[in-house]
Amino acid sequence: MDQTLTGSLAFLSSGTEEAEESARRLAALYGQSSLGEAGVIVALGGDGFMLQTIHRFMNSGKRIYGMNRGSVGFLMNEYGEDDLRERIAAALAETIRPLRMTAVDDEGIAHRALAINEVSLFRQSYQAAKLRITMDGKVRMDELVCDGVMVATPAGSTAYNLSAQGPIIPIEAPLLALTPVSPFRPRRWRGALLPNRVTVDIEVLEASKRPVNAVADHTEVKSVRRVTVREARDATATILFDANHSWDERILAEQFRY
Repeated sequence: MDQTLTGSLAFLSSGTEEAEESARRLAALYGQSSLGEAGVIVALGGDGFMLQTIHRFMNSGKRIYGMNRGSVGFLMNEYGEDDLRERIAAALAETIRPLRMTAVDDEGIAHRALAINEVSLFRQSYQAAKLRITMDGKVRMDELVCDGVMVATPAGSTAYNLSAQGPIIPIEAPLLALTPVSPFRPRRWRGALLPNRVTVDIEVLEASKRPVNAVADHTEVKSVRRVTVREARDATATILFDANHSWDERILAEQFRY
């Protein structure tokens, strides 16, 4: 098959025995380009490995096509060895825009990280967290007592956000989900849908008594005092989904599960 359909391929494994064997088989069938020369990165693993791959190749211009060789695969396509170039050539491209977290710890040090899925704050001890939420300089919630709260992207809306009863967001929707984790006061607050252009500031109240950690995907900052979250307009990645199992189809299927 002519490589001009897809560009050269590089197979990247999560390191499990199954993923390593799959990478060897696919490289023998389709050739293995260097990561620098490849036009398409084929990620073999689960959703966690896919997130790592997206972070690694952010703003590189490379397209990422995942195939599931892990335990979770919402971001992945089904594994198959036949007609891979045709599948990739027919795949639908989706643009991922991460969140940019700035977390200031109790020593006043600012920590910055990107999040493909969500930025989360969690209580660090037996005491519930007490948080104040401000958006674009306006206080929207004076006091939220909870186990935690998160800001999730459309790509992350089907991950931890969904487990916390947050809304599922189509990947092209210009929205973010603000979702509480076990809210105690106000007990019935279920969160909010936000325009993706807003800046969310979360202040930790009584931080010494009620310590809180912040997490952006795989980056954790302990004992934070304030966290600022906004969409990173200068960072993008392109992921590919099989045309017969697009992101939109996955979103619809997830919402009609019963």
